[in-house]
Amino acid sequence: MAEICPKCGLPKELCVCDVLDRETTKKIRVYKEKKKFQKYATIVEGLQGDELERTAKALKTRLACGGTYKKGVIELQGDHKDAVKKELLALGYPESSIDA
Repeated sequence: MAEICPKCGLPKELCVCDVLDRETTKKIRVYKEKKKFQKYATIVEGLQGDELERTAKALKTRLACGGTYKKGVIELQGDHKDAVKKELLALGYPESSIDA
């Protein structure tokens, strides 16, 4: 018997919780700031919980850069502001919620 999602009650194969979470996400803010030694870091704010971890891992892999996530913020090494917006759209976040 298939596993049942505790959140929506559907079988795991048909679970739509991730899609619904992305659609109800508040504003995602993407900006860059200068760090030590005149290097840039791209900051992504507005994600929470398990979604923060999954998105950080996907962005680091797709952009081939280092980074971290903590306290609701994803910090990527380098100036990736434009590329991050494209990748967030590819991950399924609505364009209206991304402020870049």
